[in-house]
Amino acid sequence: DENFRGLILVRKDSGINQITDLKGKKISYPAPTALAAIMLPQHFIHTHGLDVNKETESLYVGSQESSIMNVYLKQVAAGATWIFPWQNFLKEKPEIAKELEVKWETTELPNCGLLVRQDVPQAIVDKVSQLLFSLHTTPEGQEILARMPLSKFEKANHQTYQVVRDFIHTFTTTIRPITSP
Repeated sequence: DENFRGLILVRKDSGINQITDLKGKKISYPAPTALAAIMLPQHFIHTHGLDVNKETESLYVGSQESSIMNVYLKQVAAGATWIFPWQNFLKEKPEIAKELEVKWETTELPNCGLLVRQDVPQAIVDKVSQLLFSLHTTPEGQEILARMPLSKFEKANHQTYQVVRDFIHTFTTTIRPITSP
């Protein structure tokens, strides 16, 4: 969960030091509905002094890499993504990445949940749960998790995700509805 947060990137040579430096500027986002890469950064910008709907121009560019590349190519003043795509970009394109910096990080939210249909037999649910929740305890399981990359699976329940429901409610009432523009 600590990695399920948004990042706002700028070029190192941009001169952007405060959120308010983005006023009147374009910001790239992968897509309008991604929680960590769009909604968390837009909320961050909003809570740090800018109306993302009136004081910035949001460009939804279709992918995490495109959002990052738009910053590098100076098509936008800033771009949003989240931890894993940025880490992959650092590995795959280090020469480009060295021109960019993570200027701001948002707070985190619980990451994706694994849901089970109600018609799945409880014995299967219990077995799969036991396997997933113990992956981190063996070298083979750790290897599987490292490819995702995750450190482990954690048990969650309806209450675990209340903070996400609260965030989405706040976002939709203060920033924008969650729909395609």
